[in-house]
Parts: sequence; C-alpha cells; structure tokens
Amino acid sequence: MRIVFMGTPDFAVPSLKALKEAGHVLAAVVTRPDRPRGRGKINTPTPVKETALALGIPVLQPLRIKDPEFIGTLRGLDPEIVVVVAYGQILPAEILSLPPFGCINVHASLLPKYRGAAPIHRAVINGEKETGVTTMYMDEGMDTGDLILKESIQIHEEDTVGIIHDRLALAGSRLLVETLRLISLGQAPRIPQNGEPSYAPLLKAEDEQICWDRPAREIYNHVRGMNPWPGARTTLQGKVLKLWRTSCLESGRAGAIPGEVVAAGRDGILVVTGKGMLRILELQLQGGRRLEAADFLRGKLIPKGTVLGSNNLAGGESC
Repeated sequence: MRIVFMGTPDFAVPSLKALKEAGHVLAAVVTRPDRPRGRGKINTPTPVKETALALGIPVLQPLRIKDPEFIGTLRGLDPEIVVVVAYGQILPAEILSLPPFGCINVHASLLPKYRGAAPIHRAVINGEKETGVTTMYMDEGMDTGDLILKESIQIHEEDTVGIIHDRLALAGSRLLVETLRLISLGQAPRIPQNGEPSYAPLLKAEDEQICWDRPAREIYNHVRGMNPWPGARTTLQGKVLKLWRTSCLESGRAGAIPGEVVAAGRDGILVVTGKGMLRILELQLQGGRRLEAADFLRGKLIPKGTVLGSNNLAGGESC
C-alpha cells in the first residue's frame, strides 16, 4: 500500500521500520518539528525523523497539521492510507477523509480503556495487571474510532513504564502490519467501541510528586509508572529527590507520620506511608547520579525522623 506515516517518539519507530520491511511504499513521514533539547538546547530531530532519514524516506515537519499548504502537500502525495502512531496532534477532518482507505491509528491501550496521551504511564501507575495495543480507524474524537485488532500483554509486578513501553511498541508494529494486510484484502473488521471508557491525560509536573499519605502499594506503582521518564519525585532537605526503585510493606509503624524515615541502611531507606511502608532501593538527589540506596547513604546521612517532602523533621507536610 502507498502510505503516509505520521509519528514522533521512540514508540513509533518499530512501526515505521516494520512497514518498510513489509514492502509498503512510504510516500513520506510526517513528524513534529525539531526541538531544543539537553543542557545546550540544541535543536534535535525526533526519533521518527532520524529513522526515516536513515531509511531514505522523505520527511515533512509542519508546525500545524491543519495548515492548508501542508494538507495540499499531503493530497499531492496521493496516499492510499495514512498511518498514525503517537504523532502528537489531532488530525482534522480534511486529512481523515483524504485517503481512500482512511486513517488508522496504533494506540497503546486496550480501547476504550485509557484513551488519551499517556496510556502506558497511567496503566502502570494505576496498578493494572494487563494492558495492550489496539489498531483502529480514526475519527474526529480522541481515540473513539472503530476498532480493528487488539493484542494484550501482562504487566508483571516489577515492570516499569519503560519495560511496558518497549513491549507495546513491538506488539504495535506487528499488529499494524497484520492490520494493513487485512485492509488490503478487504477483510479488516470494523468494531464499534463498547464499554465504559477511561482516560489517560498528558502527564503534568504535579503528577510526578509523591504524596506520602497514600498507601505504600499506590506509591510503589507510582514510582515504577514514572521510570525511566519523568521520574517520581519528593524532596529531601530542600532538594528534589527522585525515586527509581522501591518495594512496599503492607504493615505500618505506629507513632510515625507519612513521609517519615524510620530506618536507613544497607537494605534501603524505610519510609512510612498512609498505609504500610515503602522501602527505597534506588534514588537520585538533585544534581547527583542514580544510586543504590546503600551507595547513596555512604555519601549522605539521612537521620531517623527525617520527613521526605518537607524541609523539617517529623511534623512536616505529607506530600
């Protein structure tokens, strides 16, 4: 099939490569504009752009997807179908109706669950045991189109969002190739979405913050749902402290407040929560490196009674 591919982050790269390997004609790749990144604020291409250039595919980077000039360029490419994988903008009706086989999307959830921009993060943060990837026909709503195919994966106890992201990216690439095969044969199903939808809004800075008055299990899921990006954070003596790996204990400790450190040693840093306790196993203080808790404590003492999320000792804030 003659395809225009629209995508931006790492999640979309396996799908783009799979289309190329399957022998489809990629008329162009559409991706977001280069953005300044890193300490030097150097303009950096998106992962999809880098991949497309390496594969010899023309790249388009419109500032606005609704721009009439861009839509005219897209029409001139004469695609049979438009494939969208984590592009980052909602397609207007003019594009949705342009290709004869329509526009299809690879979405990283089992729709109608977790519609929106951050389905992988939200599934792990919410402690889901299962998630997956869905291909669908796009309409003008947010992830509301008719479904084509689904593939489920299990979320294991210690899986981070990074692990699930990589597994879903590969699963999505396989599902996309099969979806296009069925469409080309006129055998693709078209299944209206049924069931109560849920939503996965874009992560904000406040979503990174750990609230110690929540149960230990919820904080544990929060930490792995923010690893490796953007990181779950609290504060230690006025500095940002990111937690990368933890374990949880269902029992608590009487007389201590949420966020209070009750032990710190080679086994980790034990912190009281709203229900149970959290053991910090890997962490990173502002300006420093990610370290195992035992290595961290060799360079910095955390006295018992220190309250994370506060500049004070016991009696400080819980978040």
